[in-house]
Amino acid sequence: MCTGGCARCLGGTLIPLALFGFLANILLFFPGGKVIDDNDHLSQEIWFFGGILGNGVLMIFPALVFLGLKNNDCCGCCGNQGCGKRFAMFTSTIFAVVGFLGAGYSFIISAVSINKGPKCLMANNTWGYPFHDGDYLNDEALWNKCQQPLNVVPWNLTLFSILLVVGGLQMILCAIQVVNGLLGTLCGDCQCCGCCGGDGPV
Repeated sequence: MCTGGCARCLGGTLIPLALFGFLANILLFFPGGKVIDDNDHLSQEIWFFGGILGNGVLMIFPALVFLGLKNNDCCGCCGNQGCGKRFAMFTSTIFAVVGFLGAGYSFIISAVSINKGPKCLMANNTWGYPFHDGDYLNDEALWNKCQQPLNVVPWNLTLFSILLVVGGLQMILCAIQVVNGLLGTLCGDCQCCGCCGGDGPV
């Protein structure tokens, strides 16, 4: 597959992943599917907006750049084959790095939150984090330590797991585009073969 075609394929995959991440982060503000009375009772990691910023905003821009490669002129600037497609591929590499960092940001926040567990109302009638070092992951009986909000443990665990998987996939796709973009910068895009009377890729 040509480097430009590969980039467009990656961009088309990143957009739905970004939407999934964005939606998952929004749902975290409604623990157990209900509106909470005090925002201070939400887990701290939710306010880092990993899914909204990392999986969402910082991923939409690279995805649109990848998809927009189809609009770039293979012949470059005023017929100069030394720019155009190669420069576009180089630019996509920079955006891929930005996307990788955004996905990594969300990935780390999700991993920390899963290990830490949700903030909830405990038996001593105070709000806090009753779990330690992910102990609740292997012992579902410990979930009873959280009295309110109802079902906050599976709710947070599911949504942060989604963000973790989405972030991991986005990191892989952006890493692929970094390699693909560098190849396109150095070797050109096969779709440009014969463009403007050229005999080879640009």
